[in-house]
Amino acid sequence: MVVSQDVLDALRQIGLNLYERKLWVALLSRSTSTAGELSSLAKVPHSRTYDVLESLADKGFVVIQSSKPIKYVAVSPNEALERAKNKLKQDLEVKINRMKKLQNSSVIKELEKLHKKGVKIVEPGEITGSLKGRDALHRQLEETFKNAKNNISILTTQKGLSDLFSVHGDILKKASGRGVKIRIAATLGKNDSLLKDIKNFAEIKRIKNQNLIGRFAVVDDSHVVLALTDESVHPSQDLSLWSRSGHVAGDVLGPMFDCLWENLE
Repeated sequence: MVVSQDVLDALRQIGLNLYERKLWVALLSRSTSTAGELSSLAKVPHSRTYDVLESLADKGFVVIQSSKPIKYVAVSPNEALERAKNKLKQDLEVKINRMKKLQNSSVIKELEKLHKKGVKIVEPGEITGSLKGRDALHRQLEETFKNAKNNISILTTQKGLSDLFSVHGDILKKASGRGVKIRIAATLGKNDSLLKDIKNFAEIKRIKNQNLIGRFAVVDDSHVVLALTDESVHPSQDLSLWSRSGHVAGDVLGPMFDCLWENLE
């Protein structure tokens, strides 16, 4: 049975790989079939057909009949999606519970000790990485803000400020509450409605030069998160750089921010 590319793309978006998509669509067209028949119909290598069908069964898209030869029954699309959702929820709950137990165990303390020991002997340049996608940028900012002890300096845009408040507002409030000094320099509209809320936990100054549209954060003169692309790109294509470097944070970007800050209103 031939289906449109839109159908195959939609199935890919819910997590089915190419062979899974092909075999499930083929099985839907026959309702019940053997692995050999499906392999020929879907043009999937026979050596892969069995394990792919087992994967589909595990996800809730297929039922395996214990007959000779073994036959596979297609679950109706609506029912398959419902089963798949329930399976994902159950698996996620199991993983979350395991993570919670790990967080409260001696294992995590040992891993934290190992990490701190490793950081002391590693070269600063090695504690540097690239981030692809705005979600990755915000995850890194979240971790950096949570661990801030003394100061946070942020340069951003009007849209960046809005994202900063909606995604990290609570974390920054908590940081301010424990004594972290937060400064934000941003390109703003004159009547930006966020100013009042942000001033509850940070000092904020307006950048008049609309051509200055960079985005970076310096934390404790030792951590830097720097956007490498303009924010107008698609969020999935946003590129950033993070570095745990006293030189970059304390000797380069930190002083640059201080100089800019002194000349803002």
